[in-house]
Amino acid sequence: MATTEKKSAKKDGAVKLRIRVRAYESKILDASVKQIIDTAVRHDAQVVGPVPLPTEIKKYTVNRATFVYKDSREQFEMRIHKRLIDIINPNQKTIEALTNLNLPSGVEVDVKML
Repeated sequence: MATTEKKSAKKDGAVKLRIRVRAYESKILDASVKQIIDTAVRHDAQVVGPVPLPTEIKKYTVNRATFVYKDSREQFEMRIHKRLIDIINPNQKTIEALTNLNLPSGVEVDVKML
């Protein structure tokens, strides 16, 4: 089914903006995603999402002591939360409003045009 939907979307000439948002804190990420979606809806764009992507977890193990005591270790982890938003058929005002958004620091945004 998915392949026929993709083909029909390409035949219609539908342009899609795919926005991937990443952050270390989920609350800041959700606030940023809400801000992006509100901006897109305000400019009459069709929005699909936000789709939560799997959280990337990076784990680090470090010795507590500098010289001996290898059995004594500390473990740290970094969690990178991700969301995916699709904006279907955005007009020029929508794209301009999205580029002028002021998002909090620590939020990384990747935009692709499909």
